[in-house]
Amino acid sequence: MPHTVAVLAFDGMAPFELGVVVEVFGLERPELAELDWYELRVCAEEPGRELAAVGGFGLRARYGLDVLAAADTVIVPGATGEVSPALVGALRAAHARGARLVSICSGAFALAATGLLDGRRATTHWRYAGRLAERYPLVEVDPDVLYVDNGDVLSSAGSAAGIDLCLYLVRADHGAAVANTVARRFVVPPHREGGQAQFVEAAVAPVGPGDDGVARSMAWALGRLRAPLTVAGLAREAGMSERSYLRHFARRTGVSPMRWVVSQRVAASLPLLEAGAGSVEEVAGAVGFESAATFRHHFGRVMRTTPSGYRRAFAGRG
Repeated sequence: MPHTVAVLAFDGMAPFELGVVVEVFGLERPELAELDWYELRVCAEEPGRELAAVGGFGLRARYGLDVLAAADTVIVPGATGEVSPALVGALRAAHARGARLVSICSGAFALAATGLLDGRRATTHWRYAGRLAERYPLVEVDPDVLYVDNGDVLSSAGSAAGIDLCLYLVRADHGAAVANTVARRFVVPPHREGGQAQFVEAAVAPVGPGDDGVARSMAWALGRLRAPLTVAGLAREAGMSERSYLRHFARRTGVSPMRWVVSQRVAASLPLLEAGAGSVEEVAGAVGFESAATFRHHFGRVMRTTPSGYRRAFAGRG
């Protein structure tokens, strides 16, 4: 049976996050015809009633909280207001059935209201992190990451981080190759690690005239991940001094050049691990790590598991 995904719609919601869920889980995907793709259900507390969306238009959800409680994955977009007892009950019922609960942005308030995040780590948009921690002091709020995976309950930061978390779910369900296919259609990067910072300052930094060189150097690096890469080499490819390159690169991506390189090498290793292509040592060399030990260290930091553990979980999905 297809995996059912239910997303909550409500009065006053911002449409972007709902659109992200629909884009990832609701579109027909003829390019993935061999898979049983997800079945998406848009749910509301009062199905059929027009809901006001930010931007001056309305929408109606066909399904109610009974359908939400019966789904395999339940996604709650941003909502910082009061959480109704009916919604809390539906979320708890879904979780008790074994459903995966997911929040995007301030949707973490709804998950926290269930008590399922008590004593656990979660994130939300940096703007709401203090409020979430104050309202739900038993939740360990981490405002500095893109998303947090607790297995059964997942949370993401601001709206665009919802794209990262939705692609992460696809990768967990179907493997890196399928997630990459979805990302290509979405025209977004296929993988940003959950532990990457939200980069408040970088999000509003102006684009400088040297940034074209940064993009050129990134494309160059992606084409030769297996080879040794240094800041000096990347700066040379960008036509900048190292100092200038580091400044422009951080403004563009929010991370250092070498941390970005490491994350790209880890991402490149995922399809190889899934396909069973060689030993961990061979995979490490194929994506540019100096040794298996270095590969394991960085893989663990990015993916929160070992290369062998990832292979056991996802073998055959490449």
